[in-house]
Amino acid sequence: MAKMNGIYKCNICGNIIEVVSEGAGELSCCNQAMELLEAKESGEGGAKHIPLISKEDDKIVVKVGEVQHPMETEHHITFVELKIGNQIYRETLVGDEPKAVFDINAEIEDIEAIEYCNLHGLWKS
Repeated sequence: MAKMNGIYKCNICGNIIEVVSEGAGELSCCNQAMELLEAKESGEGGAKHIPLISKEDDKIVVKVGEVQHPMETEHHITFVELKIGNQIYRETLVGDEPKAVFDINAEIEDIEAIEYCNLHGLWKS
C-alpha cells in the first residue's frame, strides 16, 4: 500500500511521484516496485542539503543548505516542498540558485520543508 504524501522513485528510469490518494496496490515503474524515499535530517552532506526556512516580508524562503548546493546538470536540487498542516506547496527549481520563494504567510514553526537532490535523495528541515 502506498503511503499518503509519500515520495517514491523508480530506480531504473528516475521517475519521482508523490501519493495524493492512498490505494491498496503497490506502486511500480519499469516493471519494478518503486522505492519509498525517506527524508534525511542529518548526516554526511547535511550542510549542503538540509532546507533552511526563513520569513521575508509575507513570503517563506527556503534555501538549500548552509553551504550552497551546486545547481549543475549532473548534480542539482530538483524541487523544494513545504508542508503546512494539510497543505502542500511545491516549487520546481531551475537556474543557478538552490532557493525557493513561496508567497505564503505562515509561521516558521508550523512549516516542514523537504528538498530532493538528484544524487543524494530527499532531505528535510
